[in-house]
Amino acid sequence: MNMKEVDLFFKYVTFDTQSNETATSMPSTKGQVVFAKELVKQLHEIGMSDAMLDENGYVMATLPANGDESANIPVIGFIAHLDTSPDMSGRKVKPRIVSYQGGDIVLNEKQKIVLSPAVFPEINDYIGQDLIVTDGTTLLGADDKAGIAAIVSAMQQLLEHPEIKHGKVRIAFTPDEEIGRGANRFDVEKFGCKWAYTIDGGAIGELEYENFNAASALVVIKGRNIHPGYAKNKMQNALQSAICFHNRLPENERPEKTEKHEGFYHLTALNGTVESAMLSYIIRDHDRNLFEEKKSLIKKIVHDMRESMHIDITAEIKDQYYNMREKVEPHKEIVDIAFEAMKSCGVTPVVKPIRGGTDGARLSFMGLPCPNIFAGGMNFHGRYEYLPIKSLEKSKETILNIISLTCSKYSERTSG
Repeated sequence: MNMKEVDLFFKYVTFDTQSNETATSMPSTKGQVVFAKELVKQLHEIGMSDAMLDENGYVMATLPANGDESANIPVIGFIAHLDTSPDMSGRKVKPRIVSYQGGDIVLNEKQKIVLSPAVFPEINDYIGQDLIVTDGTTLLGADDKAGIAAIVSAMQQLLEHPEIKHGKVRIAFTPDEEIGRGANRFDVEKFGCKWAYTIDGGAIGELEYENFNAASALVVIKGRNIHPGYAKNKMQNALQSAICFHNRLPENERPEKTEKHEGFYHLTALNGTVESAMLSYIIRDHDRNLFEEKKSLIKKIVHDMRESMHIDITAEIKDQYYNMREKVEPHKEIVDIAFEAMKSCGVTPVVKPIRGGTDGARLSFMGLPCPNIFAGGMNFHGRYEYLPIKSLEKSKETILNIISLTCSKYSERTSG
């Protein structure tokens, strides 16, 4: 069996692994289990004999060390996630390769779906390259099947070339990352690594060890429905109260008006009637103090509306994950190794904060420092997602270089 990372990716996107945030099981969907079983089979075929799938949907496997046994080379890991986003269907994905020469890419002529640099100007950076695109009716699944393809292909190459010396390497594929549960039952002790990298970033060169602090907020409002003809001073319209609540949040602190280190409140759902309404938010900020202030503001608005407007309103706020920087920065060498690994394969590292989350954030707080590295995909979670093939190839090369650099650096220290 000898499949390159592009071949692997085309195979992987045939699996429907969309996660489901309303499910209570783990994994949240059967499709992830089907995909996980296929990966275990494939890992056995390439020579990773201990590959296994546990009852919670985690796949783990080992690449044994083949270097100097006397060298104190740390065990390192690489992690990607099995699921795709609930935001759009990942069923019956129809990928194709486009040789991009600039301008619009017609994804679906019948439905008039076009990937255009007028909306996504970053695509101009990939003129002259081959891109994998969708047919416009599904997402592509590069988040994070590109990461899985890069990891598996790297493992296969090392197994086929024993002359390349390396320490022990562990790999893991996690379920339900897209719904915030990817690290819930991850066994850090069993994984047995000193540090790891998630291969879950976007554009080529991305190297991230700083992410949002994150929380969810559920605001519930109970109203009082009265015949509208006789409602004066009696009706309490829960929908109107919901609008009032939302309008009290800072208008400029929404996702569409923020960038870089700026945090936001994101209204993800609004449901209701006159009798009752529910608003769902995600709260994000890189700065821990600003993050706490955002949560406090929601509580204050709820209190003020309850006291001054006599509205039956409550808010349930739950922290989801925190900024990994405080856990990774004390081990800055692992970022430096990734930085050097990218440069060694001609990639310019782009160190920037993640405007989102990753399994690595929670794993870092569980004792496994875990920066995030690019897998190459663009426009995640929607029909306009695409994957430059060169970026995928460079993601794999970066993994190989990290393994080689770790081996050589620690072997030198032992011999010295």
